[in-house]
Amino acid sequence: MPWIDKNRCTGCGICVNICPVKAISMKEGKAEIDMDKCIRCGKCHDACPQEAVRHDSEKIPIEVEENIEKTKKLMENFNTEEEEKAFLERMIKHFNKEIKVAEKSIENIRAKLM
Repeated sequence: MPWIDKNRCTGCGICVNICPVKAISMKEGKAEIDMDKCIRCGKCHDACPQEAVRHDSEKIPIEVEENIEKTKKLMENFNTEEEEKAFLERMIKHFNKEIKVAEKSIENIRAKLM
């Protein structure tokens, strides 16, 4: 999913004008993407002269750190090692499910490209 780096966005509006589905609007002088409308075509990313339209992959290290911090905080609520272990097992299952969803999505996209 694309996102706007508000520090880079100058509010020029090029991305607003190039978006084929009108998923980008200006709010307080900065571009904002409506994720429900966005079709992830990449036109806004390619057109932005300030490189303010960014890719989700850049957020991976931030999200990993956030997950680690949330997990540590949640672990404070458990009284026994067994409870902690059960919680961590549930977390592993959750993230494994997310991996499977991503892998299936990639398979389907590749099949459409063939």
